[in-house]
Amino acid sequence: MINRRKFIAQTGVVSAAILTVPSFVNAAKSKLEFVSNRPPLGKRKFTSKAIEAVILTTKSKIKDPELAWMFENCFPNTLDTTVEFEVKNGLPDTFVITGDIHAMWLRDSTAQVWPYLPYIKDDKELYQLILGVIHRQGKCISIDPYANAFNKEATGSEWETDMTDMKPELHERKWEIDSLCYPVRMAYHFWKNTNDASFFTAAYEKTMQLILTTFEEQQRKNNKGPYRFARKTEKATDTLNAGGFGNPIKPVGLICSSFRPSDDATIYAFLIPSNYFAVVSLRQMAEMFLKIRNNKTLANRCESLANEVEKALQKYASANHLNFGQMLAFEVDGFGNQLFMDDTNVPSLLALPYLGCISESDSLYLNTRRFIFSESNPWYFKGKAGAGLASPHVGEEMIWPLSIILQAMTSKDKDEIRTCLQILKKTHAGTGFIHETFHVDDASKYTRSWFAWANTIFGELMLKVAKENPSILSDVL
Repeated sequence: MINRRKFIAQTGVVSAAILTVPSFVNAAKSKLEFVSNRPPLGKRKFTSKAIEAVILTTKSKIKDPELAWMFENCFPNTLDTTVEFEVKNGLPDTFVITGDIHAMWLRDSTAQVWPYLPYIKDDKELYQLILGVIHRQGKCISIDPYANAFNKEATGSEWETDMTDMKPELHERKWEIDSLCYPVRMAYHFWKNTNDASFFTAAYEKTMQLILTTFEEQQRKNNKGPYRFARKTEKATDTLNAGGFGNPIKPVGLICSSFRPSDDATIYAFLIPSNYFAVVSLRQMAEMFLKIRNNKTLANRCESLANEVEKALQKYASANHLNFGQMLAFEVDGFGNQLFMDDTNVPSLLALPYLGCISESDSLYLNTRRFIFSESNPWYFKGKAGAGLASPHVGEEMIWPLSIILQAMTSKDKDEIRTCLQILKKTHAGTGFIHETFHVDDASKYTRSWFAWANTIFGELMLKVAKENPSILSDVL
């Protein structure tokens, strides 16, 4: 299997012709013949009756045969290919790989199973699978709250020589705020969907407390904290400068994130989208501490930190842009420096409403959104194949379908949603799956043929459109 990070760093754009393509991916034979590209039933990692029923029902609402085919391929991709479920010590345990990288990211594992959450009450096996993700994430965080990705067992990884506190259980140890927010999101909404709080044991309470403590440490009020990271690499975004702590910040109440959700180093450590996400997560933790464990002390600490971060965001996160008025910066440092851009992985500025951080109609968000899809954003690209956001993680002119999906997810404009679906339809390069990136002028040049998060969230988008704007799917796009 190609190591996609090292390969991209050495060669730039990855062509579809030289990607290692999983056996379940076969290009459609013609525009009129769309045969399922899912693995054969006996080779699927997990099958859910509830999800299979959703696929059939939703497909019947999608008149465009190519989009219907893509939905059928993509929505179950996480279950089909990436989940490793077992029962350990009487409890469900689910390890979720990202696709072509056999490791479990706290962010990706939540995002990959997130769209299945509404259906778990109709499927006991799926219920246990999701519960297993919560259990596994809790174990991972208890091993190291600063790590972003974990091995299934204590086997070490290609990054074990990184100059940080590596352990054999870790795949990678890049400190990213959202790595701790996503498990909170998963646990909170599982509880709200099922009224089942059995996972929130005394041990899990300690795990949640560890999240809170880590957030407090990374405010860096009294010192730089225990985390530092350096890597011998030719890629500047893969390591931290200044002795492994990153560029200096002025403590103002915000939380430092050494790396972005893309796993790229931040320039200014106060990553605004992730701080917004942390506010939401802290309030969800406060509610769980109080209502499940009756722990008023930890609930108050969470609420106090959420209020502090929110107040700091109001003061430091936005500025009056020359062309767009008051809008959000992507990163700040507390000294007054601000970086205006948006990246593609979630959380992003674009995705804030999707995560429940801000209203879609908020004027601050709307101004920011206009900036994101403009030439003022250095990472927005338009070309023959489509338009969307690129990222320093892969490079210029390589558009991430994630950004197109989130553009549609956060839009109320039917024409905008339709345009996004049209771009997604014409940029899968005949595979029927969503890729990490595609070239702005040639969608046959893409990275990651097996990227389960992108596939599953595309399915989530189609379900949202089918529910809220079904007329869009009643035509061939």
